[in-house]
Amino acid sequence: MKGTSGIKGTRGAMLGLFALAALLPATNAVASYGIYVGKNLTADGSVLLGGTGEEVSSHWLEIVPRRDHEQGATIIVGVDDRATYPGELSEIPQVDQTAKFITMEYSDYEGFPPPLTNGGLNEHGVAARDIWSPSRASLAAMTPEPQTGPNYSDLSRIVMERARTAREAVEIIGALMDEYGYSTYGGNSHLFADKDEGWLVINFAGGQGLWIAERLGPDDIRMSYPGYLGEIPVDFQKSDDYMGSDNFISFAVEQGWYDPDSGEPFNVNEIYGNGEGRSEGVRIIEARAQQKAGQGGVTLRDMMDYVRDPLIAGDPAGYGQVAQLRQDLAHPDLRVLWVAPTGSVTAPFVPYWMGGTEVLPEFGKHRYLTKGEATRFVTPDFSIQEASQFAGRLFKRLMYYTCDAPERFLPEVTEALTAFENASIADSGNIEARALALINAGHPAMATGVFNDYSNERSEEALELGEALLGSIEARHRLLEGYREPKDWRTISTRSGANVFCR
Repeated sequence: MKGTSGIKGTRGAMLGLFALAALLPATNAVASYGIYVGKNLTADGSVLLGGTGEEVSSHWLEIVPRRDHEQGATIIVGVDDRATYPGELSEIPQVDQTAKFITMEYSDYEGFPPPLTNGGLNEHGVAARDIWSPSRASLAAMTPEPQTGPNYSDLSRIVMERARTAREAVEIIGALMDEYGYSTYGGNSHLFADKDEGWLVINFAGGQGLWIAERLGPDDIRMSYPGYLGEIPVDFQKSDDYMGSDNFISFAVEQGWYDPDSGEPFNVNEIYGNGEGRSEGVRIIEARAQQKAGQGGVTLRDMMDYVRDPLIAGDPAGYGQVAQLRQDLAHPDLRVLWVAPTGSVTAPFVPYWMGGTEVLPEFGKHRYLTKGEATRFVTPDFSIQEASQFAGRLFKRLMYYTCDAPERFLPEVTEALTAFENASIADSGNIEARALALINAGHPAMATGVFNDYSNERSEEALELGEALLGSIEARHRLLEGYREPKDWRTISTRSGANVFCR
C-alpha cells in the first residue's frame, strides 16, 4: 500500500490484512502505542517515531510557545481522589524557560487533571510517545493511598518543556520520580527519540520509585503495545545503554521475585510487568519494518502506514502522530510533526512545522467528547470556536461508516488518504526551502507565514477530502449495507467491551 498504488492492488492488500486480522485476538484495551525506527534502518537516515494516544476523550492540536517563568514559579502535578489509585495534587518547581512544542491535548483520564498530553515534538528535536505498560498485580497493590508525585502526562509535558536530547528526557523523568515520587494508573512507559537515538522508559506502579530505561540505537526497531522490556544486565547501571532507579534489582530480591544466585537473567517484563512480552500485533508490525529496512530502508510513508494499520488503529486512537527526526537540519524551525486529527485509519496526516504558530479552529478544542461538557452550555466567548466544524468528529463519522463494512470501503479510504499525504510529502521540500531562504535573509516572521499558510491549506483540504469521502460512503452504505438499528438503545458506549476497528 505504498505510494499512490491503484485500487486493485490496495484492495488485494486489504483483503489479505482482513484475513490475517481474523486470526489475531481482538485488542480492545484503551491503550496507546509507539513505534521507533533507528537512523541506520531508514531510507534517509532519519530517526522515525510514530504512534497514537488512546483515551476516551476529545483530542485537539496545540502549538505551545516558548515561555519565560518567574523565579519561584511552580506547577501542579499528580492525581486526585477520583483516580483508580487515589492521590493528592502537589506542587513542584518550574524552570525559568520552557521550550516550544507541538502536541495533541485531551481532557479525560479519571482523576488526572486536564489538559493531558502524551508528548509530541519540541523545538530541540525531542519526540515523545506515551504508552501503557501494566505492572504486575502484586506490585500495583502496593501503591500507597494517597499517592503523590507527577503522573504520566506531567512527565510527558515536562520532557517536552525541558529536554534537549532523548537521553536527557530519561534523566529528567528519573530525577523527578526519585525526588517527588510518581502517581500511577497501574504502570506506564514512554518512548523518546532524537535524531541519533531513542529511549524506552517504564514507570512502575506500587509507590516504590521503580523505573528502568533502555537505549534504542541506530540499528533498532521497537514497537511498544504495551511498553515492555525483556532481559537486562543485573549491573545495568554500569552500561551507557541503561538507566534506572537505584533499588531496581534489590527490591525484586527483597520481595523474593528474583534470586541473584540462580544464574537466571533479570527479565523486567516477567518480574515487574504483566509477563506477556511482545503482543502478536507488535511482532507483525516490527517484522514489516524489518523487511523494509532490508529493502532500502523504512520511509516516512511506511511509518504513516504502520501507525494507520487496522490491526492497531481504530476508534480508541485519539489521533495519529509521526515525527521525522532528520540529520543536519539547516534550522530548528524545519522540524516537523505529522498529525492525524483522530484515528489515522480513516484520517489524514498533516504536517506542522516548529516554525509555525497557527492551528485552524477546526483542529482545536471542541465540546465533542470533552470531559464535563455534556452538563453545561457553551459560553458566548467560545461559541465561534464551537461553531467551526470539528475535524475529530468529521473523521470519526467517516470511521464508523467505513469500519462497518471495511472490505467494501476501507481500501478506497486508504488509497485517498495515502495519495493526499504523498502530495504533502512531495510539497514539503519546497515549503522548507522557501522558509529557509526567508530565515537566512533575516525575515523569520515571513518564514512563519510560509509554514502557517501551508499547514492551514492542507488542513482545509483534509477537511474537504473527509467531507467528500464521508458523503460518498454514507450514501453508498445506506444503499448497499442498509441502516442497522442498535440492538440495545440503552447502551451507546463501553469502556471494556468491543470497540470499532476496521478489521
